[in-house]
Amino acid sequence: MKPQQPPVDDVVAGPVDAGNDPYDDVPSDGDIPPDEDGAEPSGSALARKPPPGLHVIATPIGNAGDITLRALETLKGVDAIACEDTRVTAKLMARYQVRKPLLPYHEHNAARMRPQLLARIAAGEAIALVSDAGTPLISDPGYKLVREARDQGLHVTHLPGASATLTALVLAGLPSDRFLFAGFLPNKTGARRAALEELAPVRATLVLFESAQRLADLLADAAQVLGGREVAVARELTKLFEEVRRGTLPGLAAHYAENGPPKGEVVVVIGPPLDAGGEEVDIDGLLRAALRTLSVRDAAATVAEASGAPRKQVYQRALEMSKDDAV
Repeated sequence: MKPQQPPVDDVVAGPVDAGNDPYDDVPSDGDIPPDEDGAEPSGSALARKPPPGLHVIATPIGNAGDITLRALETLKGVDAIACEDTRVTAKLMARYQVRKPLLPYHEHNAARMRPQLLARIAAGEAIALVSDAGTPLISDPGYKLVREARDQGLHVTHLPGASATLTALVLAGLPSDRFLFAGFLPNKTGARRAALEELAPVRATLVLFESAQRLADLLADAAQVLGGREVAVARELTKLFEEVRRGTLPGLAAHYAENGPPKGEVVVVIGPPLDAGGEEVDIDGLLRAALRTLSVRDAAATVAEASGAPRKQVYQRALEMSKDDAV
């Protein structure tokens, strides 16, 4: 969870100025005509009240159009919405004319707010839980609320939707049959490298969150610990300037060190150990990725070290591939 601003008191979502509305490109309920029989459209503010319980709801990670119809219906029917930052959630709720009390629930107030939310659910209320973006419980304290609700025998359900973790994994083009989400690693180099040492033996693709400002440092430390693994850096997912940059850890570490941090939210997807599963290492694939950002000599050295293949053989293959690309 990464609140960009300090938490605020409870609010009720209401209209926002069109000029300041980040979701202005998404049609609101006012833009949807009534059905032919004059009934309210399915997205209207009138909605059936969901059953008492905790309703964990995914929200868009960038493009507001990724909200689901079921999520909107439930949000319009609950008694209140627990959210990471009320100001962020209020903008999305205003866009879709959802007028419900917003209750702040984040890492700084969770211990105090959790008993209050559970008491309301036990009294028969339907409470929604959302995060600033994406699926709740991924890098936020929502799991404690779910766990205690379960322990008390309260109804808990999940309305699936957008997830930065899965979106980045899909776009990375790296093995997705087995992956580990590790969230944010420590900020300081020593602790970050220690965390990477623990992850190094894991025979799975790694998915990490990182701030744009620390991206180059993370990639450099990962290159030191994990070697020349393939990596994809995904940013601004589902937004206008969505980008996925692929290469090797040393190559992309050098790229971002030279060009500075990218703009927007970042997800880093690192390929599994090169000998995972005892399968034959794809030297050409590694070289192809490395040659996007490194010279022939540096690419060959990186791939040879990472794969254990003879350096001379890898260098010769790198020369051949670079000549083919130049033709």
